Amino acid sequence: MADDKPDYKVYRSRPRLPGRREEDGAGAVRELREPREGGAPRDPQQPRRPDAVPGYERRTRPPRRRFRLPRRPRIGRVLRWVVGLLIAWIALSAILFMVSAEIRRGDLADQVGPELDAGPWPLVGASTILVLGSDARTKGLAEPGSQIGGPSRSDSIMLIRTGGGANASLSIPRDTVVDIPGSGTNKINAAYAIGGARLAVRTVKQFLGIKVNHVVEVSFDDFPQLIDALGGVTVRTPCVVSKINGGTANGGYTLRLKRGEHELNGKQALALARTRKNECRPAENDLTRARRQQQIVAAMKDKVTSFETFVRLPWVSWAAPRTIRSDMGGTTLLGVAAGTLLGGSGTQIVLKPSGGITLSDGGAGLIVSDQEKERAVARFLRG
Repeated sequence: MADDKPDYKVYRSRPRLPGRREEDGAGAVRELREPREGGAPRDPQQPRRPDAVPGYERRTRPPRRRFRLPRRPRIGRVLRWVVGLLIAWIALSAILFMVSAEIRRGDLADQVGPELDAGPWPLVGASTILVLGSDARTKGLAEPGSQIGGPSRSDSIMLIRTGGGANASLSIPRDTVVDIPGSGTNKINAAYAIGGARLAVRTVKQFLGIKVNHVVEVSFDDFPQLIDALGGVTVRTPCVVSKINGGTANGGYTLRLKRGEHELNGKQALALARTRKNECRPAENDLTRARRQQQIVAAMKDKVTSFETFVRLPWVSWAAPRTIRSDMGGTTLLGVAAGTLLGGSGTQIVLKPSGGITLSDGGAGLIVSDQEKERAVARFLRG
């Protein structure tokens, strides 16, 4: 009977932990899971829910906010914003400039209009502008013994060619002797005192045989305000010692500049533009004075294109037109300003006298030959 006892092996099972994996007899791997209530196995596709267990209390808490770094702005978007702000800044300045110019325009257009020649808008075509610097004496600028509020002469006479790529200036020395229509032979600056800007335009046109499209007046009172509105100008000068209106000792103004580059405010720039007798350089004459005035105009243009002025552009645009008188409205004057800035450094010309003459009243004047006038005008129109 002992030989009939079956041969078998005894296996001991170990405790099975939840979620443990084991192989069945066929070598397949199965996952051991906890049975559900009632003994039925849980569906493997159904997720385990802790709140289904009796006595389990579900606790909720607000979701945690994840810290996220701010997104870096794209370069293209930043550039679009910068360009948009620049355009808005320039547009605001242009509007203020045109409004200020219309306010200041006054009645000069009616006075001078009949003497002016029609021309293109300055930004698209070349125009000729006559700039007259008036030496009208006010209380703060009157020389000893001079008449305050009386007729004034044009202390500086300059033609500017601008627009359509042109940029040139032509200065006429104020002591140049010419034929003033209806008043005989006299210095050219007397035309302004006799008949204002209208007669000055007619005299210049007859003297040079040139068309004049617009006129601008700048007075001694307004010129310092114009320079100060720009924040001053930078010029390079030789040694200058100039006593305006008798100098400081006599209630006037004394300008002292060493050789080199200087940052001038409005009062200093006016004194430099008016300087005829330089104690440092006695050989200087009225031609030197005319060149110095052109230098100041060029310095003003350089200052307008500087970063410092661009930052203050709306304020400068509002203040600048209020310091001049012109026949031009806001749009035309804006075209002149833009054409001047875009035209480059330009050609600077000063009429050179061929000799001197004594007038009937005993005053000394300068004579300019016809050949010199033709040469200067040709260069001016080409500029």
